[in-house]
Amino acid sequence: MKQEPTRKVFIKTYGCQMNVYDSERMGDVLAKEGYATTEDQADADLVILNTCHIRERAAEKVFSEVGKIVKANRLSEGKQARIAVAGCVAQAEGAEIIKRAPAVDMVFGPQSYHRLPELLARADAGEKSIIDTEFPAAEKFAKLPDAAKTGVSAFLTVQEGCDKFCSFCVVPYTRGAEYSRGVAEIERELEKLSARGVREVTLLGQNVNAWAGEGPDGRIWNFAELLAKLSTHEGIARIRYTTSHPRDMNEALIRAHAENDKLMPYLHLPVQSGSDRVLAAMNRQHNAQSYIDLIASIRQARPDIAISGDFIVGFPGETDAEFEETLKLVEEVRYAAAYSFAYSPRPGTPAATKAEQVPEEVKKARLHKLQALLSQQMQEFNHNCVGRVLPVLLEKPGRNAGQLIGRSPYLQSVHLTADPALLGQIVPVLIEAVGPNSLSGHYEAADSTHIHGGHRI
Repeated sequence: MKQEPTRKVFIKTYGCQMNVYDSERMGDVLAKEGYATTEDQADADLVILNTCHIRERAAEKVFSEVGKIVKANRLSEGKQARIAVAGCVAQAEGAEIIKRAPAVDMVFGPQSYHRLPELLARADAGEKSIIDTEFPAAEKFAKLPDAAKTGVSAFLTVQEGCDKFCSFCVVPYTRGAEYSRGVAEIERELEKLSARGVREVTLLGQNVNAWAGEGPDGRIWNFAELLAKLSTHEGIARIRYTTSHPRDMNEALIRAHAENDKLMPYLHLPVQSGSDRVLAAMNRQHNAQSYIDLIASIRQARPDIAISGDFIVGFPGETDAEFEETLKLVEEVRYAAAYSFAYSPRPGTPAATKAEQVPEEVKKARLHKLQALLSQQMQEFNHNCVGRVLPVLLEKPGRNAGQLIGRSPYLQSVHLTADPALLGQIVPVLIEAVGPNSLSGHYEAADSTHIHGGHRI
């Protein structure tokens, strides 16, 4: 039975969408224990740092944040919030966190947060320096309470972990081996989200298109079959997924982009580099040409699809010529959006021990050049939307009176003036202008003829 809130929890989330989902589910778990979420850290009885190990100096940032919390506690009239470190840094650095930051009461990994009530009970009983970094993924999902998420869009984790072992990445060590939830379990969560007003769901996984879960018929289904099944739920109007690996982008999934009308024309498909030698050193298991050919096949199936990607520059041993190969690939593929980073070593990964590390100033120069090209392509994609009528899912009020904010099929933020009663609906919007990070237009109330089935353009 859910307790009435008597205590407050502040959760600070770092990193990917998976962490956002995990933080929301931690809030669901704690709500049953009498905790209400708060946006004011100073007002919290429990502070959770849900960490990400992908970004540079991730562990050091955790120690810095813990220091700030301790200092704030001293200044808050004697109130001592309990401090927990969760997520991928917790998984990788558990004992070290307790050693270097004794003010931390508990450390738990991304597969352990369903046991928060047990961990809190142990802390209430006086136990110090609690660490829980096991990998019981199946147990976690079985024991999580119903999601309390309300709103128009939501994340839904369907797959966790990674078996790819890219040489720069810590995910296999912090999230464990690939695990796929069963279809029935996913559908139950989707139905509950839909009942709470969710109209767009983004399926999450470290390698989401590697999903291979048990179907209702007892057979192991592929990801395209899962997408087809979820699209039969009437309340859900849009489906997205992230993040994908080129190796798992098979013919059935490509065909789904042509045939499944609820599957949005936006695909995040990381390539990381345009150099075959660098890709081999990264253990990416694809080369530049196979990636380019794959993009061509996807665009043949869904010509209007927007492609997003990930890039790492300055990987150990990368030469100027190899970096130029990355720029060449970007020019050929043409991206609507992308994430790009200068390589930074992750402890415990093979690439971190390579001798031929690229100087920081070289990495920064390459990153600047790559980001300028990617930004140019993003702006070109956005400007090509001007004059088109796009179906926009209205998500929330804007800052200005009468303003609403929604998402296009291509994941762009769209601003318009419209009746707030339209929130949660998909409406036709004539795109009129492009801002630095969004589009703007007006609601085409009397004309939806540009939209096929409410989704196609």
